[in-house]
Amino acid sequence: MSENLSELERQRRDSLDEIIKLGINPYPAELFPVDVTAKDINSNYEKDKLNYKNITIAGRIMTRRIMGNAAFAVIQDSTDKVQIYLRRDDICPDEDKTLYNTVFKKLLDIGDIIGVTGYVFTTQTGETTIHCTSMKILAKSLRPLPIVKEKDGELYDAFSDPELRYRQRYVDLIVNHHVKEAFVKRTQLTNSMRSFLNNKGYLEVETPILQPLYGGAAARPFKTHHNTLDMTLYLRIANELYLKRLIVGGFDGVYEFAKDFRNEGMSRFHNPEFTQVELYVAYKDYNWMMDLVEEMVEKVAIDLHGTTEVQVGEHIINFQRPWKRMSMYEAIEHYTGVDISEMDEATMATAAKAMHVKVDATMGRGKIIDEIFGEKCEAQLIQPTFITDYPVEMSPLAKKHRSKPGLVERFEGICNGKEICNAFSELNDPIDQRKRFEEQLDLGKRGDEEAMLLDEDFLRAIEFGMPPTAGLGIGIDRLAMIMTNSKSIQDVLFFPHMRPE
Repeated sequence: MSENLSELERQRRDSLDEIIKLGINPYPAELFPVDVTAKDINSNYEKDKLNYKNITIAGRIMTRRIMGNAAFAVIQDSTDKVQIYLRRDDICPDEDKTLYNTVFKKLLDIGDIIGVTGYVFTTQTGETTIHCTSMKILAKSLRPLPIVKEKDGELYDAFSDPELRYRQRYVDLIVNHHVKEAFVKRTQLTNSMRSFLNNKGYLEVETPILQPLYGGAAARPFKTHHNTLDMTLYLRIANELYLKRLIVGGFDGVYEFAKDFRNEGMSRFHNPEFTQVELYVAYKDYNWMMDLVEEMVEKVAIDLHGTTEVQVGEHIINFQRPWKRMSMYEAIEHYTGVDISEMDEATMATAAKAMHVKVDATMGRGKIIDEIFGEKCEAQLIQPTFITDYPVEMSPLAKKHRSKPGLVERFEGICNGKEICNAFSELNDPIDQRKRFEEQLDLGKRGDEEAMLLDEDFLRAIEFGMPPTAGLGIGIDRLAMIMTNSKSIQDVLFFPHMRPE
């Protein structure tokens, strides 16, 4: 280890050794009684100065300015930064001045975590500051931080490279303090949705992540093995089929915030591990579910931003109800000028190639339609839009349309050019469902690696009778990108997957 250390790291380890030799524990175990935050001080001191006569705070040293027997420093806690003022004779009231002269001046570094007690005052330059009467080391930092600098009035830092930021999110959160805002908003988003669903009377549940058969979506799974049972298991690609089993069992409305896993490509919109909320409500249909999605996402926008209008890149997206609605065939014809609704598979493949959409022999009619829509339409849909009434070949778990042959009762919510939700009037006819699964098996034999498997236990469940049901899945990561104006899914995941260093 020592051979790989930089000179700065060596110096910090030497300082650590010196602190220990002085009889000071650089990593104390006892509780440190913090009773205020930097944000509280900065926001409220001027309004109520009497409450800040004796405070205790802890934070990471971000800057220091030593002036002989006194010093200014800035510490950062989880909420904000605040300036502190240390005077040697205040924090070392006895004859021994080691804590200031040796420890603070020579052995502490940027990034070290300290705790201080004192009182708040305002400096002659008008800066709210803590006058420290005591100081304690809480954690010695052995690696130097990349520190934000200023040049020609512009802030810049040595930790702006996205790959470094995603790999070392802990450093990113320290140095680029604004990064926390996106993650705070993400939690507010899920809290808003959970509150909305709970107030509707739906039950939050948990279903298996390790599944003997994967299902509920068209995707490639991650595969593993259980030693004791000597069986292959899959990380779930969706939790749909288990939640429907609960509807069969008699629950009227269930939902789950689920970690799902798909062994597919990665991009700024895709991570192999992602979060979605799935909701199933008995005796409802997809028209009802569209209204519920509008209501819920509008509430999320207001809860996070105080308005239905959200800035996303160069666009202002308005989530106010009602949203625009158009069928998939209408959208394709609108954006390509080609009506594909009556084409067979071969004709459609030819039409797709004419549109410069890549297709191959493994693709059935539904996959070709999906490719055309994805290439030619999706990016055009900036404002929230419901795309409805999908071809039956694309949706093996959705109920056939009540009045439009060849289609199913399905919608996707598209916003800022990407899908944010998917919903059906759920297929509850077990005979039709078996036939659809068998068609998926045929696609798998043709080489479609995303084709679904036939799940006998799920078929057995709905053979007991599943009531008419509306189902919904909302991608939390995608919605969080929009609600936080983030360009990449990696910006709303604390620890996105990366190639090995």
